[in-house]
Amino acid sequence: MLVGLVVATAVAISGCGGSPADSPVAAVSPGGTETAQPALREPRQLVSRDKTLRVRLVAQMRTVDLGGKQVRALTYNGEYMPPTIRLRPGDRLDLTLVNMLPEHTNLHTHGWHVSPRGNSDNVYLHIHPGQTYHYSYRLPKDLAPGTYWYHSHAHPFSEPQVLAGLSGAIIIDGLEKHLPPELRNITQRLIALKDFQVRDGAIPTANIDSNAPTTRTINGQIDPVITIRPGETQLWRMANIGADIAYKVNLPGTPFLVIAQDANPVDEPWGADTIVMPPGSRFDVLVQGPAAGRSTLRTLAYTTGPAGDDYPEKTLATVHSTGQPMTPAALPTAFASFDDLAKDKIDRRRTITFSENSDSTQFYIGGKQFAPDRIDVRARLNTTEEWTVKNLADEEHTFHIHVNDFQLMSINGKPYNARGWQDTVQLPVRGQVVIRMRFLNYLGKYPFHCHILNHEDHGMMANIEVVA
Repeated sequence: MLVGLVVATAVAISGCGGSPADSPVAAVSPGGTETAQPALREPRQLVSRDKTLRVRLVAQMRTVDLGGKQVRALTYNGEYMPPTIRLRPGDRLDLTLVNMLPEHTNLHTHGWHVSPRGNSDNVYLHIHPGQTYHYSYRLPKDLAPGTYWYHSHAHPFSEPQVLAGLSGAIIIDGLEKHLPPELRNITQRLIALKDFQVRDGAIPTANIDSNAPTTRTINGQIDPVITIRPGETQLWRMANIGADIAYKVNLPGTPFLVIAQDANPVDEPWGADTIVMPPGSRFDVLVQGPAAGRSTLRTLAYTTGPAGDDYPEKTLATVHSTGQPMTPAALPTAFASFDDLAKDKIDRRRTITFSENSDSTQFYIGGKQFAPDRIDVRARLNTTEEWTVKNLADEEHTFHIHVNDFQLMSINGKPYNARGWQDTVQLPVRGQVVIRMRFLNYLGKYPFHCHILNHEDHGMMANIEVVA
């Protein structure tokens, strides 16, 4: 039974459409026997009506089914894969969060350009055990359409709370308007990448080792079947909503066409056989069905550096191309407009350093560990700054900043051909990136940090304050 309630203007719907064969199918095991493989399942969707959505989320530990095993996890409304929140630019979200956990928690709407103060996207709030808190978000009318997500940002419990299950997807509608008319009603699929470990029947919330054997899921399912017709075009909303782990996503023989990154529509779609997805990142992609048969959506082997983690290749899903073939549609070569910050006057330049101790147990920005009341950077509203973000460590870190997205200008001195803005970027080992961002609309304090949440919880976070 679900503990949370959806009230007033929320409506729950299932899925985003699907191919005719969206049902459990038989898979042949290595021993030659057939086993039932589940079809990819979409989380429930809570959709705004009349420009308003009211949602109630209850954070608590519950026993859930993960791959046929009963596992204790942290859940929103009793679900390991909680509802997808779906809105449009200009909507209002009123969200009630009830904390039934043994420690404080809060909620972050990752990627939203909204106020960081009061009861909006304020990650400095502590909602203590037994307390109820009411958030209210006013979405700008020009909020970029695409895939976002929500999760706990309760320092220093971000990693255990997100790893144990406290994360879900957000969709802001409107991306389809940039597609050619013949592609505006295609099947959409949420591909939410979420991983878990099990220790003593529960997902661990202490002494977490991100390099330990980890089960990868899509929408909380292990190796589900994604159906598509040969030649059919689908929109896949790929989102890494886990705590620590990067993905290197690949579908052999089938390229991805990126139309949005971190919920920023691109001006020129770009194709990739493999997409690296650090924690927190999202890619909205077009996929066209391969020839009839089965293929494996997988994450390839990936290392984050000598002091980091080594992730083995893993199967994420089975792609079943079946049904009446379709003539592949012409894919777009141009998409949305792009506000290129290369043209901006730079009001200030800064150098930001990410580093860690020799044991990789303490992490720093600017040589300091996080202090919630310290202001590390002050920026002025309506200015553009250029930051050189240096990684002094022998492992990759994932830079993320709240409220205002950025444009990636260069990686290790090599100019980067940006097609849009983003809110996460992987910092190369002993390397650097140059980014530009414009501080718009909102005053107040908010963080920038490593989105490997173990690193954030152990000090790799700093505060920026935007002033008038």
